[in-house]
Amino acid sequence: QLEFITPFQLYFNPDLIFRKFQIWRLITNFLFFGPLGFSFFFNMIFLYRYCRMLEEGSFRGRTADFVFMFLFGGFLMTLFGLFASLFFLGQAFTIMLVYVWSRRNPYIRMNFFGLLNFQAPFLPWVLMGFSLLLGNSIIIDLLGIAVGHIYYFLEDVFPNQPGGKKLLLTPTFLKMVFDTPEEDPNYNPLPEDRPEHPPRDQDQNEQQHPQ
Repeated sequence: QLEFITPFQLYFNPDLIFRKFQIWRLITNFLFFGPLGFSFFFNMIFLYRYCRMLEEGSFRGRTADFVFMFLFGGFLMTLFGLFASLFFLGQAFTIMLVYVWSRRNPYIRMNFFGLLNFQAPFLPWVLMGFSLLLGNSIIIDLLGIAVGHIYYFLEDVFPNQPGGKKLLLTPTFLKMVFDTPEEDPNYNPLPEDRPEHPPRDQDQNEQQHPQ
């Protein structure tokens, strides 16, 4: 917005990525939501709201799995972007988060600007219709819905089917980086580390200066 850089330095361009090694475009194309305006703030609100509800809800205590969903969704969208003329994928990423949340909370009643009442699973489609009314292309929204459905099916549906299994396994290095290690129940802390035993110096001070 301050014109230090231009969208031309951020958009997704496979030729510049692989031939000019402008690797940053793999990330920056997800971070640009257009000029300041209604569409920009609309995307920011939904990105913040549903990213937060996922993190505090079904991904609570599972930060590594949350990050892996980001990476998995971004990877699929990037693959699709190689074969389509898509320059910015941030809106598709937002719709993916909304889709996953809506499928995991199917019984929540939604109200859209006081005009529509519907169940949560219809929210991505309502947003797509609203985007269409604003004159935007629905390809991005459809991509977000498709990637969100793939993740939801592989993570929540297929493992619960007869003969199904969990296919999306969070890499160990992500768990090491983002997840707090579980406490070993057999760990026996040193006496000075036990909260019920005050430090030795404190014991001596209390003996020298009894209350």
